[in-house]
Amino acid sequence: MSPRRDPSGRSVTLLLVLLTALGPISTDLYLPSLPAMQRAFDAETGAIQLTLSVYMIAFAAAQLIYGPLSDRFGRRGPLLAGTGLYVAASILCLVAPSIEWLILGRFLQGVGGCAGQVIARAVVRDVHGRERAGPVLAKIAFAMGFAPAVGPAIGGLLTDAFGWQACFWALTLAGAAALLGSILLLEETNRHPDPDPAGARRMVRIFASLLRHRQFSGFALAATFSYAGLFAWISGSSFVFIEIFGLAPDLYGYCFASVVIGFMAGAQIASRLSVGPVRAVMIGAAVNAAAGLAMLGLVLAGQAAILTILIPMILYMVGMGIVLPSAQAGAVGPFPRRAGAASSLIGAAQYGVAAFVGLAVGHGFDLTPLPMTLGIAGSGAAALIAWLWLIRGAPDPAALEGAEDGSP
Repeated sequence: MSPRRDPSGRSVTLLLVLLTALGPISTDLYLPSLPAMQRAFDAETGAIQLTLSVYMIAFAAAQLIYGPLSDRFGRRGPLLAGTGLYVAASILCLVAPSIEWLILGRFLQGVGGCAGQVIARAVVRDVHGRERAGPVLAKIAFAMGFAPAVGPAIGGLLTDAFGWQACFWALTLAGAAALLGSILLLEETNRHPDPDPAGARRMVRIFASLLRHRQFSGFALAATFSYAGLFAWISGSSFVFIEIFGLAPDLYGYCFASVVIGFMAGAQIASRLSVGPVRAVMIGAAVNAAAGLAMLGLVLAGQAAILTILIPMILYMVGMGIVLPSAQAGAVGPFPRRAGAASSLIGAAQYGVAAFVGLAVGHGFDLTPLPMTLGIAGSGAAALIAWLWLIRGAPDPAALEGAEDGSP
């Protein structure tokens, strides 16, 4: 089937950015509206926070579904179904008569919203192949960096001007634009659908066969641990910078934006590297470990301050910007017929482990920066260990392309 638009063209790339960005936008945009939502529903703080938790849980679990479905039935059908569910769930959040309905809407938003992130990565692999997948993923990651940087600021403006529902109006419109763009611009890119049934047992066998490949496991773990450091920062940084260091909330927002710029810089570096995924992940993971351990060392030495935490975190995010697209390309590259399953397995691991790390940092907060810095340093060190243990000395992913049978 001939695509309506060149699948490697700018318009489709922008659509893939929007589809992938639905996930972080749905998390960041509505954060400033949480106090207003609490007042509107007369709900406890825990119930309001649950709207974020159930979204993350649904997003992680649904990663394991969309990938295999897109390998079996093609990319377009599951993408349209998931994005359509996201739009319907956003409307449910908008008109929710109670906090229970809002929690349900957020859960369904997570289920629908992750379709774009999983399938967009598989589409990139379908269209660009192993050679160009990494740089294209890096460009998408660079553009996506704007979402967490500007999302809370936009959400705050919308909430102040129009109330908490305005954030869900914005999410509904973003989902509708993604759905319409998918219908008009994107046709099927999976030229080699997996003919086998996509039942639960089949999915388990596919995931098991992927995990038996040492190189896939290494790339997946490197991406997962590098990403977990970000959630340690998200969970603890507001408490550290505002409650401990006494920074005003707007100034903290600027600090958060500077960290996101570090990620964008790393993604831009990754898009220009020509050393292959193995060496690129080594570079990024080494930056993660060095920055995280430097931050931890300064805190343990009694030198905790805004700059001694912020500067290492910016550097950590530079490393993460290199690791994520490179590791995703390295992990998915050898599996053209199972790119969706590989992408979904990586995504589920990233969100699951990151949510656990963020939860641990939040519960461990003791009015010092130590729990947060331990989470960041541990995540960075674990990413480098994954490279040393499983990726170092591995062959180029091109040598493994087509290794679909599950043999190591």
